[in-house]
Amino acid sequence: MTVGIILTLCILVLLAYVFDFTSAKTKIPSVILLLGLGYLVKQLCYAFNIILFDLSGMLPILGTIGLILIVLEGSLELELNSEKLPLIRKSVWVAFLPIILISFGVALTMHYQFGYDLRRALANAIPLAIISSSIAIPSTRNFTAEQREFVIYESSISDILGVIFFNFITQHTSFGLLSFGMFFAELIIIILISFVATGALSFMLSRLQHHVKFVPIMFLVILIYEISKVFHLPSLVFILVFGLFLNNLDKLRHIAFIQKLKPKVLRVEVHKFKELTIEATFLVRALFFLLFGFLIETRELIATDTLAWSVGITAGIFLIRAVVLKLAKMPLMPLVFVAPRGLITILLFLSLPLAFRIPLINRPMIIQVIVLSALVLMVGALLNKRPVTEEEPSEYPA
Repeated sequence: MTVGIILTLCILVLLAYVFDFTSAKTKIPSVILLLGLGYLVKQLCYAFNIILFDLSGMLPILGTIGLILIVLEGSLELELNSEKLPLIRKSVWVAFLPIILISFGVALTMHYQFGYDLRRALANAIPLAIISSSIAIPSTRNFTAEQREFVIYESSISDILGVIFFNFITQHTSFGLLSFGMFFAELIIIILISFVATGALSFMLSRLQHHVKFVPIMFLVILIYEISKVFHLPSLVFILVFGLFLNNLDKLRHIAFIQKLKPKVLRVEVHKFKELTIEATFLVRALFFLLFGFLIETRELIATDTLAWSVGITAGIFLIRAVVLKLAKMPLMPLVFVAPRGLITILLFLSLPLAFRIPLINRPMIIQVIVLSALVLMVGALLNKRPVTEEEPSEYPA
């Protein structure tokens, strides 16, 4: 049994790699192939009467680690300078407005049509309003450099704002001055923690002489994230600050503290750390979607009681995206198609307290919206005629 599991895992990860580097040519998002492969493995287990232990408990663990790595990978790609400010402003608005419009649109529909409490309806709607950076970023290989940067900024910010909004709704029972005061206090605390932790981790990265240094740093990042999460702090802010700091050292050389970090040495170490992050992100992301596909039941894919709602929500997502992109004066093609739902949607849905659950927004709807949004992404890839050149970055940028 052990040998069989190891062989299967090796084959699945190798197939995930094939999906990854061929997706730019086939125009099929690798997430669809990963979900399909996981689902196929489940059907083969049924066919050969193979009984495995319950794997559903692994999904939130892989999802959390995947989210940390994906936001870290995205932030390690972002450059901060005055020339980027207009693009950053646009990406913030294009990330923020759809979260608000989709969340309140779905929540108000649930509230007025079915009588659900607005707070409860909002908690269920927010996961559907967030772009999945785990799918959006790898889908931009055929994009121009500016379009790719925009998607990295937008999807990373969407993840962070979405998680903050979700936690704010689920953790507060009232929304007066006290709630907003606590929220801003938490934001200030996590920003301070982020700068202190980033400085300490960067110092370690530049000074550690041991041949093993990146794995401890990676686990310290995850540890700080989880401790911040225990205290209900917006911990993704720390991941973003850490990644941005490491990738923008050259612009901070005039600061005395940066000189103590040995910026020339640190720059080399950051490049190696970035490569490790990319590799780890690929592995965790692949395992997450393979496992999620494995856990999908056929009845959930074809559930007719949620299909109309799923189609309507997906249509609303892309309609709102088109309007917001137009207002931001960004090109509709191919950006309008890049609004997939995925890892963050699943993760927030799984973390929804039982008291907040709404029967209509269930696993079948989440699965259907993810698949439908990925299919729209595939249509956009097919319509985008820009060729891939050898000099362009791979799907997981170095």
